[in-house]
Amino acid sequence: PVRSPPPPVAVAASFDMKRAAFDYIVVGAGSAGCVVASRLGQKGLGHRVLLLESGGHDWRHWSNIFLHMPTALSIPMNMDRYNWGFEAEPEPSLGGRALHCPRGKVLGGSSAINGMAYVRGHPLDFDRWEDLGASGWNYQNCLPYFKRAETWEGGEDDYRGRDGPLQTRFGVCRNPLYHAFIEAGQQAGYPYTEDYNGYQQEGFGKMAMSVDAKGKRSSTSNAYLHSTAADIELEIETNSTVRRITFHESTNKDEKPRARGIEVLTQRGEVVEVMAEKEVILCAGAIGSPHLLQLSGIGDSQHIEEIGVPLVAERKGVGQNLMDHLEILVQRECTEPISLYKHLGVIGKLNIGIQWILSQLFPSLLEHGLGGTNHFESCGFIRSVESESYPDIQYHFVPVAISYDGNSSVQAHGFQAHVGPMRSESRGYVRAKTAKVEDHPEIKFNYMSKEKDWKQFRDCIRTTRRIFEQPALQRYAGREIAPGSHVQSDEELDQFIRERVETAYHPCGTCRMGDPNDLGAVVDSETRVIGVDGLRVVDSSIFPSITNGNLNAPTIMVAERAADFILGVEPLPSANVEIAAPVPIPNHKV
Repeated sequence: PVRSPPPPVAVAASFDMKRAAFDYIVVGAGSAGCVVASRLGQKGLGHRVLLLESGGHDWRHWSNIFLHMPTALSIPMNMDRYNWGFEAEPEPSLGGRALHCPRGKVLGGSSAINGMAYVRGHPLDFDRWEDLGASGWNYQNCLPYFKRAETWEGGEDDYRGRDGPLQTRFGVCRNPLYHAFIEAGQQAGYPYTEDYNGYQQEGFGKMAMSVDAKGKRSSTSNAYLHSTAADIELEIETNSTVRRITFHESTNKDEKPRARGIEVLTQRGEVVEVMAEKEVILCAGAIGSPHLLQLSGIGDSQHIEEIGVPLVAERKGVGQNLMDHLEILVQRECTEPISLYKHLGVIGKLNIGIQWILSQLFPSLLEHGLGGTNHFESCGFIRSVESESYPDIQYHFVPVAISYDGNSSVQAHGFQAHVGPMRSESRGYVRAKTAKVEDHPEIKFNYMSKEKDWKQFRDCIRTTRRIFEQPALQRYAGREIAPGSHVQSDEELDQFIRERVETAYHPCGTCRMGDPNDLGAVVDSETRVIGVDGLRVVDSSIFPSITNGNLNAPTIMVAERAADFILGVEPLPSANVEIAAPVPIPNHKV
């Protein structure tokens, strides 16, 4: 059953952190931190838990409405109030372009500003994690935690959950272009998938989103803090920036350093140390977590010395292995006036917003309408070549021609596919520039640094063009807006890719989980930082390899499973489900 959330959980603003004592301190109230803090703070467990967030509350400012209205997703993503505003270094393979790296800075973190696409990844992604040294993180062990996290609109089955905090559902797909895209994918020779998060990921079908039954974003703050406020006991401190992790002094060189607590700049402008009697859990994300480790003296010894920080533990993998997904937009004009273009004007947006607000106040009287969707309502997962054992290309389809961040749109009715490879071998890094947390780290993705990246993107564009030419979409397909019909040769496509490829905002891997004997691993299979005691990292930074799709769902799963490790309870029983075999791909020359 869908629960109506109680009023938002209170944020403590008066307790004295200098005098307070905690068992656990969770750094970062984002996609993972809200989950971990909520599970540790369950009533009856008796734990004293502090959850710290650099950003503000998600229910106390007039602009918070844009966090909760799914259609407004591009607004908070572009607001300094909610976004760390990281900028990556210029990319040599992209002609020196420097891409934005937005990360959430508010209760809910990036789950409060992301696109809300709910994609778990392919089962073989997690089997690959185990192969890379993350013992026990295979799909059958991870699936129960995906289920525990979720309330799926279709109810429970072998793959989906029914009573978890996170509410997920398919879009209603009222626009005929969504169905036309799914049908066109099948006409091009690819399979249909009823639920890509279930038995079979491969194919074209409806796309799921983390949005509740009232049409409100199901961020981790909404799902794990506000909706469960009656069941949890924890202190939450917003507008408080952790500067570093502190460690107990020891004269025994054979004894591993143990985390003592954190040094934090509070919302009242004080710098205080807060003690954790059991553990500090770092949930600051793929950029923030490695940065804080480096500022705390954990990382490559030469780099730690360069920034003037005393070395606590040598872990050369801190900040390395940075991965992301890139995507390109293939756009066509729509010959019929049925796209979302008619809603892009001021009046159109105002009408959508007013209907959504009224639907939240009077849900029994009014539907949430277009305000309650992220507009990514159909999708596809395909294999680029027969030799791939599972899909390595992802599609999001939108019935309008507009940039992901909403900053530019085509002044005509149109539609587009976001498409890109899922398993690039390009790797980058995150590296502290100074010993000050307020100085953003150097972020270098090394995008498109492998020749395979270029071939896959050329194939993505050509495959998408073929899908758009299928009968189901041909009745709607006008001129090609991007890349443009004149862009055909490998060289022309490469230039288009170099100028127009964009990040899908999926950074991960910078505190890689692996075997403790692996010098490149940062955390072990129970998310404990190797080489120290009393410190864990739990977020997308620990992914050994990037998953096949959007990252919010697997990040939440990781946090759910890590919470059981922290609590020292028996892990949930493994699943024993089947997964679909690869479907032969169409024999088209791209």
